Order: sequence, then structure tokens, then C-alpha cells
Amino acid sequence: MDVSSLPAWTNLSNKLSKTPLDLLMLNAGIGLKGPWTDNEYFHKIFDTNFFGVVNGVNTFYPHFANPSQDRKAIIITGSKQGITNPPGNVAYNASKSAIKTLAEHLSYDLKENPSVSVHLLVPGWTFTGLTGGGATKTKPDGAWEPSQVADYLYQKMEQGKFYVICPDNDVSTETDRKRMLWSVGDIVYERQPLSRWRNEYKDEAAKTMENMKL
Repeated sequence: MDVSSLPAWTNLSNKLSKTPLDLLMLNAGIGLKGPWTDNEYFHKIFDTNFFGVVNGVNTFYPHFANPSQDRKAIIITGSKQGITNPPGNVAYNASKSAIKTLAEHLSYDLKENPSVSVHLLVPGWTFTGLTGGGATKTKPDGAWEPSQVADYLYQKMEQGKFYVICPDNDVSTETDRKRMLWSVGDIVYERQPLSRWRNEYKDEAAKTMENMKL
């Protein structure tokens, strides 16, 4: 299925017209890289990563907006790159940042429907068929299995959490939180953007995060 195609979503909706829906998971994504001059690179990333989610929400929103006695959930897969915004893949980061905003607003707009929960799933390093461009056949020690991500998601859903920021075997929850706090500090303290990766801030960033108390 081409998630960037709204007619494809309409076709799927027609096939499910008699099926009650209680779970919508929007997970499709691609991770191409390209230069600032490559307009197609930006469009390809956003067509799948952002508009693929928009199309899914547009299509199935009525199933979740209407009052129901049954528990329902919408899960949208984001990325830490859409939060801490490391350099190297601007279109991917921007698409995942947009996904975070979309999911937050979706949660807010559905808040009056207590039977529906919205969750932003942000996996850490996870071993999948895409790891290493598909060439990595053995799980790296630092990566989680997909089942670990699923278990963590279920746990956070039961706790009623919107943000599901998964750790992995290399990066702890505490490290993730410190990195996010440093990133938002660029705005609060008027540092240059992406300061964590700039030479003039690297030492300060490392020391500050090491001593940060959460």
C-alpha cells in the first residue's frame, strides 16, 4: 500500500467499512538522505513520513471521534530525531518533528472522548529488517528487539502515557531526557541551534548533561 496516496487509503476504508476499528497504528516511514538542492528528496520523505500519517488520520478519524463504550487507541510512530534534531538528515528530522506536533494536537482534540487514547511511540535503536540497510543479520548488542519496544509501549499505554520514549541497550531513559532538555535549552538560553554538535558547545553540553539532576 502506498501510504502517500489518499485514494489508497479510501480503498482500504471501503474494504473495512463493516469492520469496527479500535486500534489505528501509523508506522510507515522512509529514511532517504539528500542535499539541500534535491527537492524530490524532501517531497519523498514528507509524502510518506508526514502525509502518510495525515492520510491515515483523515481517513479513520471518524471511527475515533465518535463516542464509544469500547477502548480505542491511535499510535503514531515518531523518532528521537524529531525531538533532539541531530544534524545529517534534515528532511527526515523535519518530517518526524511535524509528526510529533500532529500527534500532540490529535491527542488534545480527542481529549473529550475518554474511551480514546493517542500515543506517540518513539523507538530507540531497534533491530529490524532495515537495520544497516538490511545488511545486518544479527542483532547488535545495543539494539532492542521489536518485541521489547512493543512491551514497553503496552506498559506506557496502560499507564495512560502519551509520550512513549523507548530506551535501548546503549541509551538509557535518563540519557534521553538529558539530551531533550539540552536541546530545548538552545531556545531558552538563546544558544546557536543544534549546539550539542557544535565544537564551541560540545564540552559544555557533555558536562552539563553529566551533572544534570532529573
